[in-house]
Amino acid sequence: MRGYAALGVEEVSKARNAGAVIRTAHAFDAAFAFLVGGKTGRREINQSDTSNAAEQIPLYQFEGPRDLALPSGCQLVGIEITEDAYDLPSFRHPRRAAYILGSERAGLSADMLDLCDHTVKIPTRFSLNLAVAGALVLYDRMLSLDRFAPRPLMPGGATEALPEPVFGEPLWKKKDRRRKKETGLS
Repeated sequence: MRGYAALGVEEVSKARNAGAVIRTAHAFDAAFAFLVGGKTGRREINQSDTSNAAEQIPLYQFEGPRDLALPSGCQLVGIEITEDAYDLPSFRHPRRAAYILGSERAGLSADMLDLCDHTVKIPTRFSLNLAVAGALVLYDRMLSLDRFAPRPLMPGGATEALPEPVFGEPLWKKKDRRRKKETGLS
């Protein structure tokens, strides 16, 4: 899969939730995880981060929304229940994306929402646990951007193998073959 994803949380109030979000990022092979605001330390994070994710992927901590520094070309996607948020099943994920969740009680701050390039919501009856919400978004991204065998029409697993990617011959080989043919050096 081309591109990358990252997962972060703003003003998390429970260190165990931060650890679970970072663990979720690691499980879905995120490029990095990040925390914005809050006073969560690695010791507290490790209490719920059973995969030791903070040692496996980069973990960035920023003081506040205006301090958030993402890689060039990375789009910030807020995960929040708002009127103008896209329903997750109808959202096309950016190739390079950092997804951000809000705090457990208040959600994303107005400053953070202003920074978001997109906002998505998970169509559920009520809000979900931070790590669960992050997992659903990263899973949806994986399904929509990765290559998987097509689903069968009847219940059960895939019956067709994943097709092999076909890129063709490298351009330099084609040019080299054409040059040899033109000069008679076959």
